[in-house]
Amino acid sequence: MEHVRKPTREEQKHLLERGVADIIMKDEMIKLLESGRPLRLKQGFDPSRPDIHLGHVVGLRKLRQFQELGHQVILIVGDWTAQIGDPSGNSQTRSMLTAEEVRANAETYMKQFFKVIDKEKTQVEWQSQWFGKFTLTDVIKLTSKFTVAQMLERDDFAKRYDEKRPIAITEFLYPLLQAYDSIMIKSDVEFGGTDQMFNCLVGRELQQIEGQRPQQVFLVPLLIGTDGSMKMSKSLDNYIAVDEKPNDMYGKVLSIPDAIIINYFELLTDIPGKELDEYRKALDSNSVNPMELKKRLAREIVEQFHDKKAASDAQAHFEKTVQKKEIPDEIPEARISINATPTLTSGMIVTCNLAESRSEAKRLMSQGSVSIFHPDGSRTNVLNDNEKSPIQDGDIIKVGKRRFVKIVDADK
Repeated sequence: MEHVRKPTREEQKHLLERGVADIIMKDEMIKLLESGRPLRLKQGFDPSRPDIHLGHVVGLRKLRQFQELGHQVILIVGDWTAQIGDPSGNSQTRSMLTAEEVRANAETYMKQFFKVIDKEKTQVEWQSQWFGKFTLTDVIKLTSKFTVAQMLERDDFAKRYDEKRPIAITEFLYPLLQAYDSIMIKSDVEFGGTDQMFNCLVGRELQQIEGQRPQQVFLVPLLIGTDGSMKMSKSLDNYIAVDEKPNDMYGKVLSIPDAIIINYFELLTDIPGKELDEYRKALDSNSVNPMELKKRLAREIVEQFHDKKAASDAQAHFEKTVQKKEIPDEIPEARISINATPTLTSGMIVTCNLAESRSEAKRLMSQGSVSIFHPDGSRTNVLNDNEKSPIQDGDIIKVGKRRFVKIVDADK
């Protein structure tokens, strides 16, 4: 039996609070951790697509933390349900697949899965082991344990029902089949994103019906994609894949909006909480250039999936080919009293002949067409007058694709 180590108070706080959206039930979860017995941690996936991205990594990192304490991860490969596809016809990403396609996707997925999770401490179970033997009698017995009213408690089902949009009966089976997986492996804890809460709770209820101890439900936040608004998704093309090449991964991390920098640090890195708080305060007070924090974040993430040298090389590549390439050799200068005007405003943009009017300058800011390149190689994207973006001697202001000016401090 795998040796299980009880977490220290600090480890337990990190385990149960950082990067966690909800735990049902948290008090029971704490008792399980303190029991000293190895827990069976369930993580399932339908191999309808072959690749995983950083959104998946949020939960996988949490599983790895449990593994490091000696607990058992059980990966459920939904090879049986993946062959059914999306019976509602609403999803183009969940078309019917052959058994061969499902297996190929699953093998690719698992190679990426084990970039985060310890393969030696993971048990892999293929869903078809039990559903492949299911009879119609078994299906009817399973469906008899739940009502249509219970199914309509799921938000998306309820919304479609209210809007009189079709819901295939087959769709009601998905939560039941996922719940049955929990029965078969005797799951102690099921992990998923917040969008999986209903399905996980069905598993908890089915276990109680079948006389098993109900599993705890461990929910992690949905990672916002690189667009800064929607959850990370391959279909929305706002994702960073775990198998990205180092240079591409580094560049994509730097493309995220400033508003989600702290969120990424919290969910995707092991930066200590105290340091994270300092970063948050520095961003709120504009005492740090967001680009510097993004570079730190990008290095951390590239190093996780590659190595330290790859992260360093990716940063050098970005600075050489992106930051420096964007700045021409000959740039007009503008003498500005930085003491009198310490931040970039729409008025200064007009004064530097980078826009014809303040309204044009503000429009360019709102479109993301105004940037400040600092002497240390970092960059600040200016979105509006209220952002109070500080300027310094030697800064280069870029407006649009071709207009540049170098700031020279008139007080020196």
